[in-house]
Amino acid sequence: MTLRIGIVGCGDVATRHYLPGIRGAATLASVVALADPREGAAEAVAASIADWSPGAAPYRAVEAMLGDQRLDGVFNLTPAPLHGAVNEVILDNGVALFSEKPIAGGLPAADALIALAKERGVLFQAATASAVTGRMRWLRDLAASGTLGKPTLAVAHHADPGPAAWREYTGDPTPFYREGVGPLFDHGVYRLHEMTTVLGPIARVQAMGSIALPQRRILGGPKAGQSIEVNTPDHILVQLEFASGALGQLLASFAAHDTLAPWLEIQFERGAVSFGGKSWERDAPVQIFETDPAGEGHGWRTATEAPTDEVGTVEAGARHFIRCLAGLEESVLTAEHARHVLEVMLLTYASIDEGRAKETRTTF
Repeated sequence: MTLRIGIVGCGDVATRHYLPGIRGAATLASVVALADPREGAAEAVAASIADWSPGAAPYRAVEAMLGDQRLDGVFNLTPAPLHGAVNEVILDNGVALFSEKPIAGGLPAADALIALAKERGVLFQAATASAVTGRMRWLRDLAASGTLGKPTLAVAHHADPGPAAWREYTGDPTPFYREGVGPLFDHGVYRLHEMTTVLGPIARVQAMGSIALPQRRILGGPKAGQSIEVNTPDHILVQLEFASGALGQLLASFAAHDTLAPWLEIQFERGAVSFGGKSWERDAPVQIFETDPAGEGHGWRTATEAPTDEVGTVEAGARHFIRCLAGLEESVLTAEHARHVLEVMLLTYASIDEGRAKETRTTF
């Protein structure tokens, strides 16, 4: 039986990433309903997927969609500030849910959503989907194997000018430079998911942030040529102490022109793994440094054993959710992991404001 899937939020992330990901699993699932409060938005997406999901019904409100349709699962792709409230509506209706990040605006709301999903007995997954990609599975397994010893340090970044400079971006980039989003919630969150996938939960956070470029010019999309006033830090530096004792460092930036630094590099007791290129390049180079039993290094080599993913991280998450609903995969993504990363991000801003380290209370 084909799974009946609903989508809430018919913007850029839906059209460029999630719908292609779902289409790749079209033998298992079909999009039967779409909801978006903007006039014509759901109708436009329904028309664009008619060749593989014909007859998808458009709605203006998620409540109307859930009341009118029998759905096996829903993707919540609404703007970040709406996630918590929309997630509550979907879970309260007893429907399996995949939420874009973050899962809620604060920890009490995230706690309540996780409890509600358990009460209703439904699958609740959340972005980012880094943990289901082939390369992160490989890196996690390498760390768990002890081949290079335990990981001791992780250094990562996601640093670029942000969506105002992306000519391919089809939405309004303005909210990304305002309080509540910024480079950490939009992009640094991927690195946090990757580091915690490999090194486990974070125990302590200390951070600094600044607005480096207070004005931006939009280069693409419907608002090309307009300017943005930046009112949230666009450079964020985060120091991390993992529960294992390992340390980490993250740069999340919407004020970097470009960088040649590895987007993720992990140091182990007896070696290191370094990811070059761009994080969204599925065939970006992976290098590994190994030492002999005496501790002598033998230089870097290409990690040919690191797999190349067929699809990007977002698309991989969409397919994983569908395959879990179909009973073909065990769930790797958890709302508890997403809640922990949410706490780390919230504590980052608290640390910036207070000028001191903050301890976490969640785990996964």
